[in-house]
Amino acid sequence: MSTLNAKDAAREAKRLLKAEKEAAKHSAARNQISKPTNAIFNVLLIIGCVLTIFPLWIIIVSSFTSEVALKTYGYQLWPVEFSVNAYSYLFRDGSVILTAYRNTLIATFAGTILSVITVGLYAYALSRPDFRYKKFFTFFSFFTMLFSGGMVSYYNMCRKVLGLQDTVWALFLPMAFSAYWVIIMRTFYSSSVPEAIIESARIDGSGEWRTLIQIVCPLAIPGFATVALFSAIGIWNDFRVCLLLNDKAQYFNLQYTIYQTMNNIRFLKENASRMGGVNVANLPEETFRMAMAVVTVGPIIMAYPFFQQYFVKGLTVGAVKG
Repeated sequence: MSTLNAKDAAREAKRLLKAEKEAAKHSAARNQISKPTNAIFNVLLIIGCVLTIFPLWIIIVSSFTSEVALKTYGYQLWPVEFSVNAYSYLFRDGSVILTAYRNTLIATFAGTILSVITVGLYAYALSRPDFRYKKFFTFFSFFTMLFSGGMVSYYNMCRKVLGLQDTVWALFLPMAFSAYWVIIMRTFYSSSVPEAIIESARIDGSGEWRTLIQIVCPLAIPGFATVALFSAIGIWNDFRVCLLLNDKAQYFNLQYTIYQTMNNIRFLKENASRMGGVNVANLPEETFRMAMAVVTVGPIIMAYPFFQQYFVKGLTVGAVKG
């Protein structure tokens, strides 16, 4: 009798397993995109990629075209008259662009690391349910997203109180923290780091710092990468802070230096007739603008693929489960 029961149980288990496989197969078939629809999506994605890459290609080609050819023939898919005059002017000996490039690289790396550390620590404390002052510090950070002290107080605080005038620190320290990034990281901690893992570490005798560094941080890499990408792009593209806090050219960043250089070229060309003996015919303007776009956008475009997989996961996990 027991043998029959065992056989019946095995037969029933096989039947249920087969039914589950068929149900999964039918579910996959229902969710599968048909071939015509898939082809349409592929065509749309290819068109989107072409529309995205085409302007970048035009900018690169224009930067390697001579100023005269660009003004004569307009924007082309290939240089009509190949020239590196714009890049020679951009990176000539003693150019302030090289100094600005160095300052921007230092500010971007230092500011990104500082942002990840400060935001990661602040958000981790807010994600802990047993943190006594959790509500106060959450409101404290969120309040800064709604109200600010204004430009005058920001200017006086950075220049007079913190002493950031004419320093490399001014290029990244005021932008090294954001309440928006704190909300992203707090949500990521809460949704992606199981509480049971932290409790297990505590039972095994792990302290807060060891738990954070060895257990929480490896699980929160997508969130850190998201904050790092936001911070790097913000610091790299900013010129407002340099405009307010730095007066000496040796502390200018790349964006502000380019802004000033373009204004100087435009001023010389507009007032060339009033300046006797000043030859501005060979000064590149349009090609110089394109070369600067390549120089400034290039590093971010090359760095983005390394962050992309973490960036998407860092945003979608928090958005779905937060």
